[in-house]
Amino acid sequence: MSAERDPVAGRVAVAADAAAITETLALAFYADPVWSWAFSDSAGRLEHYRAVWRLIVESAIEGGHAWLTPGAGAAALWIPPGRPELRPEDAATMRPRLEELLGAGAERVLDTMERFDAAHPQEPPHYYLSLLGTHPDRRGRGEGMGLLAESLARIDAEGAAAYLESSNPANEARYERHGFETRGAFELGEDGPDVMRMWREPR
Repeated sequence: MSAERDPVAGRVAVAADAAAITETLALAFYADPVWSWAFSDSAGRLEHYRAVWRLIVESAIEGGHAWLTPGAGAAALWIPPGRPELRPEDAATMRPRLEELLGAGAERVLDTMERFDAAHPQEPPHYYLSLLGTHPDRRGRGEGMGLLAESLARIDAEGAAAYLESSNPANEARYERHGFETRGAFELGEDGPDVMRMWREPR
């Protein structure tokens, strides 16, 4: 029997939503093939996700392009054209923050982030889906993909393209159903997983 699907009613996040969104994303990505490899300390991973991704969440909220469903069941962080993923003051503190949290393990995370940045297309202008996740308690109800569809409709209304990196092969077919096409992959270190680059033309 399939799970009952709730209607998706996404809204723009505000500053008071930051903690709930961060928690949803931390739990959603706990076993993600890419990010669990980068943050290899399984015991401390949730704490590390919370500390690092809270910065990305706050930046996306400030930019007006963070979305969530009721109860933060699902959340999507979009970075609009021409805007950085992190505020400059947060980007400047990322290395010392990671070194304090992870010690020698910080280098793997920093290298992963650098490879994401290097693979990111610069042109044409586009919206970047930084993170999209569903709380484990809400999986199977269509909230994540419903929220994606809602946000893509708004992006289409602007005539803009969209880009994402798929860190989990299980999600690639889902993204393709929403119009994304694979544009190659990049590697993460000698023993790291591959990451798919996916692009969606404006509609």
